[in-house]
This record gives sequence, structure tokens and C-alpha cells, in this order.
Amino acid sequence: MPNGRDPSNPTPGRGPTDAGSTHTSSTDSTETQAALSGPTEKCGVVGVALEDRAAARPLYYSLYALQHRGQESAGIVTHDGFQQHSHVEMGLVGDAFSEADIEGLAGHAGIGHVRYPTSGGVNASCAQPFSVSFKSGSLGLSHNGNLVNADEIRSELADLGHAFTSDGDTEVIAHDLARNLLEADLVRAVKRTMDRIHGSYALTIMHDETVLAVRDPQGNRPLCIGELDDGYVVASESAAIDTLDGDLVRDVRPGELVVLEPDGSGFDSYQLVEQDNTAHCFFEHVYFARPDSIIDDTLVYEARRDLGRKLWEESGVETDVVLPVPDSGRAFASGYAEAANETTVEGAPRVDGDSGVEFAEGLMKNRYVGRTFIMPTQDERERAVRLKLNPIKSTVEGRSVTIIDDSIVRGTTSRQLVSLLRDAGAEEVHVRIGAPAIVSPCYMGIDMASREELIAADRSVEEICEEIGADSLGYLSVDAIADVLGRSELDLCLGCVTGEYPYDIDGEETDRDVQRPVIGDGERAHADD
Repeated sequence: MPNGRDPSNPTPGRGPTDAGSTHTSSTDSTETQAALSGPTEKCGVVGVALEDRAAARPLYYSLYALQHRGQESAGIVTHDGFQQHSHVEMGLVGDAFSEADIEGLAGHAGIGHVRYPTSGGVNASCAQPFSVSFKSGSLGLSHNGNLVNADEIRSELADLGHAFTSDGDTEVIAHDLARNLLEADLVRAVKRTMDRIHGSYALTIMHDETVLAVRDPQGNRPLCIGELDDGYVVASESAAIDTLDGDLVRDVRPGELVVLEPDGSGFDSYQLVEQDNTAHCFFEHVYFARPDSIIDDTLVYEARRDLGRKLWEESGVETDVVLPVPDSGRAFASGYAEAANETTVEGAPRVDGDSGVEFAEGLMKNRYVGRTFIMPTQDERERAVRLKLNPIKSTVEGRSVTIIDDSIVRGTTSRQLVSLLRDAGAEEVHVRIGAPAIVSPCYMGIDMASREELIAADRSVEEICEEIGADSLGYLSVDAIADVLGRSELDLCLGCVTGEYPYDIDGEETDRDVQRPVIGDGERAHADD
């Protein structure tokens, strides 16, 4: 089968069957704690189809590669051609799976998920992949993103007799797709569900032994295709493909359905929805994605270095040393320092004898204080900064310092870092941020805090500078983001820094002409049939 062919007409899948109810599997509820002063990751999804090798171990390795995208739960669903196998647990990948668990996940195809909670509680009932059994077979579904209209669809399906075991939006997608699969073939069923759900989503789906990948029509969440020696993989980031010694083929296109052949021989592509503009999340390049991943044709590390260079051009300050906040500010600081050693803040070339700005690792990170460190109060969150980061006194004492980070959310971390450096003897502390100021919450899957918690929501740059105790503060412009990523602002999701969103969200402004689907009577007349 040709790899990635685009059939002009959908290939019939499993035919219609009699309507029936669905049954959803879940696990016992358990609580975990995490308190962070910055934005927290979204989720990571993966799917593989192999020729004659068990899928569980490659999925396990892929989840390790995507661990940065979620630390609350991890799970894998496989299918051996006869039945579905599932293992989903709370905790990190290494804690969630034993050797016996991996051995018990039979089959050459499967999907996996690491989760940070963005919709639904922090408990096992919302852990993924989500499994559903129904008359037309079995479903497993992994979701990265967040739906705007999940409550509307859940209410409609509940009225029709669907029983829900969680308050997460992933279960809503699973139930809606299962319902559509009772009436239509695989491709048309996915199209019907895409026509109903509104928001950001990158999905890997297991329908019996077939693995699917779906990206929302605006491509908000990253998703890519990789080729292995004996099969294919779809994943949130190309770093997972690298881990499996595979080759990146391309990104899943916005609005595209990719269907992997169960024997790993190839994949089919169906462009189900097309829109004039995309809404790629710019924060993937700023913070969330691994630096070694390629997202929408751009190496994340190089994008961050280029953003750092832009930061120098727009708001550079002549100091003795520039320090990255580990690890998120490292690539920005590298590009910033490189540009600072080429030109002055006025843009003139450096003359001989002008050493420019020194790049130094002046903040050391304690890697044994993890994300599950319990910080229930503001005072303890501030104390946690001192537990996680320690300045190298000889690097900063008696010197002017610029510290570079990816964002300021509540201001807690920045205020503490400035204080740490002053206590270590820094004469001046300037702060530069490799992104625009975050003024609004994210509804698309990032735990970005509420407006009341965002320090930039109601303060000017000068007021924030005073609040964190810095000598000066500079943010990167939206224009610089668009320029470095090579996209117009209308092809990016910038809601958290502009207050205008690419989706129809109650009570919020939009940056384009967009409306959520109508859910209810008369809505199910399908133009694609």
C-alpha cells in the first residue's frame, strides 16, 4: 500500500449495525497533588502499528519521551486482533508499568497517553487512554487538548442514555464517536464527531486493531507521523519517533484523519475538514515541547534561540552576565547572548575589545525536587523556589545580571529569583522574557491560571517590574513570535497573550469569524452522507 495516499473517496470501514448502548471502563479514583507557580504541561499521545512486533514496549518508550507533557497518569491500550488490552495508572511512566504489565499488553498495534489534567479532575477516572466497548467493537482514545463544548455534547448524550464515569472531555469524544460508529463506517463516523466537537484536540484512537490519528481543524495541538523499520507511529512530538529510531515523515495536517494499516505496511490520509487559517499554539515553541522536537516543520531549539535573538533586538540591556532560568530559559539565553555579542543594544556591530555579554549558568537546579512536591500555600510555593534553584555566588557577586525565562505567570518565581540573586551579591538584576506577557487564561488545554492569578492581567510592565523587584523587565512582542515561527498572527493561537481566541468561547473575544457547532435537534443531518 502506498504510504500516506489520499483516496478521493473515503474507504468503507465497518458497516452500520443496530444501535446499542455503550459501556465505559474506568479505574478507582485516587488523588495526587501538584502545585506550580508557572504554566503546566498539556498531555502527550502516541500510537503505533507494527508488522510482527508487540506494540507495548515501543509505546512505553514513547511515553517516556513524552513524559514532560504530563506526569499525573500514564496508560497504554493494545489490541491483539481478538480483544483489547488496557493498563492505565496514576503516576509517572516508570511507576505506572511493571515488566508484567508490559508483557500483558498483547498485540502489534496500540495507543498510549501521559496526562496532565486540563479538563476533569486529578484522579484515575480521567486517566487515559479511555476505553469504551459497544456493539461495533472496542475503542481506546487518547486526547491532547480541551473541548469548548464538551458539556453541551455530554448533556445531549446523557439524555440519550449514555452513562459517564468522569467529568473529562475525552469520555465525551469517545461516546460520541462510538455512537457514530453504530451508524456509519470508520471515516464518516470520525467526520461526524469532528463536525460536533469544538476546541483543540490531537487524538490517537484504537478502533479494534486499527490505530487512527486526528488533529483538530485549526491544528492547535501538535501531532506527527513517523516511519519505523517495521511500521508506523503517530505522536505528539517527533522526539518520541527519535526514541524508536524512526524517521519523521510529516505533521498530521489540521483537520486530517490518518489511518494506520494494522500490519504496519502504511497509512491512509483523509482530509476531513479544511479551514482558511490555523491556530497553532505558539507556547509549544516557547515552553512545552522538548527542544529536540520538530513541531510544524520547525526545530523547537532553534526557534527558542531565534526568539532569544529577537529579545535582544527588542529589549536588550547591557549587563555583565546573562543567566538562563533552568531549564526553560536556556535556549532563549543562548540566542540572546549570541546576539548581544554581535551588536550593541543600539544595533551597532561590536568593536574590537568589546567583549559583549557573558553567558553563564549562574542558577543551579535541584532535580530531585519534582512536580509532586506539595506546596498548598503561597509561602510554601515561594520556599519551593529556594529548594529548586540556587545561585552560584561567584558568577553574580558584584555584577549586573540579566536573567532570562520563558514566561511570568503569577510572578512568584520571578520575584524569588530576583531576591536570590540580590542576596548572592548581584548589583543589578534585569529580567527578560522570551514570550509576550500572559494576560488571559488558556482554554485549550494549558493549566495557565485564572485572570485573578495572572500578574500581567491588570498590571503594566512597569508595575510588574516593581512587583518582582527587578531593575528592568522586558517581554518579547507578538510580532517577533510570528516572525520567528514564519506564520501570520491569524495562523497562531495567541489567546493567552492577546485575550482574543481562535475558538468560540463563552464570554471571550475571538480573533476570527468562528462559531461552535449547534448541538441538539436537527443538528444530526449529515452533509457528508
